[in-house]
Amino acid sequence: MSALFFYGTLCHIPLLEAVLGVGSNALTNRLKTAVLPDHHVSWVKDQPYPMIEKAPGRTAKGVLLAAVTEDEEERLRYYEGAFSYHLSEVSILVDAASETALCFYPMSNDQVRGADWVLADWVRGWGEMAVGAARDVMARRARYDAETAASLRPFLMARHWSRMMARKAAGPTTRRNTAKAGDVTVHDRGVGYNGFFELAEFRFDHLRFDGTRSPRVTREAFLAFDAALVLPYDPATDHILLIEQLRFGPLWREDPQPWVFEPIAGLVDAGEDPADTARREAMEESGLQLGALEPMVQVYASPGYSTEFFHCFLGVVDLSSFSASRNGLASEHEDIRSHVIPFDTAMALVQSGEINAGPLIMMLYWLAAERDRLRASA
Repeated sequence: MSALFFYGTLCHIPLLEAVLGVGSNALTNRLKTAVLPDHHVSWVKDQPYPMIEKAPGRTAKGVLLAAVTEDEEERLRYYEGAFSYHLSEVSILVDAASETALCFYPMSNDQVRGADWVLADWVRGWGEMAVGAARDVMARRARYDAETAASLRPFLMARHWSRMMARKAAGPTTRRNTAKAGDVTVHDRGVGYNGFFELAEFRFDHLRFDGTRSPRVTREAFLAFDAALVLPYDPATDHILLIEQLRFGPLWREDPQPWVFEPIAGLVDAGEDPADTARREAMEESGLQLGALEPMVQVYASPGYSTEFFHCFLGVVDLSSFSASRNGLASEHEDIRSHVIPFDTAMALVQSGEINAGPLIMMLYWLAAERDRLRASA
């Protein structure tokens, strides 16, 4: 058995417990406060994780985990990813006494240093997402190698960010039922599909409208992401911008016309404001630089079985000199064509069925209701 020294996010004990697959307080008697002399820990610039580098005369604070088993070391290696870090032997200080331990050390020095690392700041902003994502990563050990699992981690973080946003911005309950603790009880969750998306099977019961308790039922849920959608609109010319791309839903439904008109859209990254997502995706998918955005609606795409949630915006922009273009990220295999068309033409395409994506139709009808106001202020 060996001892491991942690200086960054794994100093957050709930995260370490999630990676090792143990319960709360299971590591209490195995952890000690320690420091690594002649090193310093900083944030990686513009990233939600730290870096360590040699710095004579400084110390890196951390924790020492004693009696690490082979299985625990393998779990930690898997979580840290295949090519980012390697275990190096370091000399640390525990209560001023020198000890030898292993430490996950970066394999390259190409990270850009940011501000001094403060664990408490990271926990406040990223801790909950990281713990949830760690459980998700470790649940994929039998399916993916460490490198693939590491590539999924940002998306798993984003899924937990969507849960945090849901709690903080739940809609009002002026007419619908107001949920109370215990109204819904999830009794167990089966093993489902764990990939980029998840399919979860679970058993639950709930309080019925007549005050009785429902029987336990088994259901499945598709665990997706929050997405930001934006419809660029030029009120001066009364034109909108749409994008067109091949979509797999129509393809697998065996629709002979799987190319679909849609608004600009993209997944909300962990910690990201959905409005910033909309601006980023507008640049990636159409080359448009958007400024102020007007919120439209926030909706579940299909609440009967999916967690997918849409944050919809209108982007008021000058489209008079915009030329139709082809965009998209090659790294994401995107092949996107943009169209600038009159609003009335778009509504005619809704009536004919050529525009058949529900979110776009919803946003067009929202614009129809607000169009006079927007044109009057142009």
